[in-house]
Amino acid sequence: MTGGAAMFDAFDLSVPLIQAPMAGVSTPALAAAVSNAGAMGSIGIGATDAAGAATMIDATRSATPCAFNVNLFVHSSPKPDRAREAAWLAALAPLFAEFGAVPPPAIRPIYRSFGDDADMLAMLLDRAPPVVSFHFGLPPAEAVAALRGRGITLLATATSLAEARQVAAAGIDGVVAQGIEAGGHRGIFDPTSPDDALGTIALTRLLAREAGLPVIAAGGIMDGAGIAAALALGAVAAQLGTAFVACPESAASDAYRGALAGPAADHTRLTATISGRPARALANRFTAFAPTVPPPEYPIAYDAAKALDAAARAYGDYGYGAQWAGQGAPLARAMPAAALVATLAAEWRAAARHCAASTG
Repeated sequence: MTGGAAMFDAFDLSVPLIQAPMAGVSTPALAAAVSNAGAMGSIGIGATDAAGAATMIDATRSATPCAFNVNLFVHSSPKPDRAREAAWLAALAPLFAEFGAVPPPAIRPIYRSFGDDADMLAMLLDRAPPVVSFHFGLPPAEAVAALRGRGITLLATATSLAEARQVAAAGIDGVVAQGIEAGGHRGIFDPTSPDDALGTIALTRLLAREAGLPVIAAGGIMDGAGIAAALALGAVAAQLGTAFVACPESAASDAYRGALAGPAADHTRLTATISGRPARALANRFTAFAPTVPPPEYPIAYDAAKALDAAARAYGDYGYGAQWAGQGAPLARAMPAAALVATLAAEWRAAARHCAASTG
């Protein structure tokens, strides 16, 4: 990788680009296409179990000889609160009623944290994917040591310098600097703590100077000029997610793709209403919902959201889906993943040449 760090040397990337994992949207076909085009593809396995994750890893590996990234959720285990959950379901009841439905009688954590999942760790140690990354926090030290012992490169998301210092102290190889512009869930370790909401530019530069780790910039980057800017700030690569949602290889629904191509892309919203954790999505009926009670913890709230989305879709209403997208959403381009990587690479090189000429 031109301008890359030693961390990436073994992967022989031709463009300093990681396709963001995007659980539920990224697919083995998307990740493989990106990796085959010279960048690094990713799959998100936080929304499945060890068997499902193994199938995804095997499918990706069978479609590419190149390196790819496997991403996991490491959220704090939610504490059930029946009164809070009942109040939340009552708040959602009028929305369900619009579609002739009622909320489920109870909701539960639908995703298991990697920190509590011995089966997932055993599967990863067996499959040994080239790169494993963590979102929402860090796994136990023994899990980090075991993964490193298998020669796996490790990355973790940070939204602040304090989190990045925890990443470095844990022995992780690189940090993803997630700015507030990013689509999908904020990677903040503790959602009950104040969030300084640092933008990608400030966070990337701060971590490049102070974190002591290779930095991958993420949030609002949609084209090669953005990649070049990230590298100029000291990042070794840029991570792009929303840019890949419209690729035919992604699992995005037709409604999601249509919303991304429409006026909703101009108005992304950061909300905890959908899942129980702050996440940036395209503006829709769910992001506009203003409840009077707080949602349950992540991912318990997500169980109710998925039930509401299913009820709405049965009536042809797609305004309650989790259509994650970053602030750069209006710049999305619908094209095959390999073509998008080639376009991004050409734009990056042109921007880098322009920068070199203007400073020379």
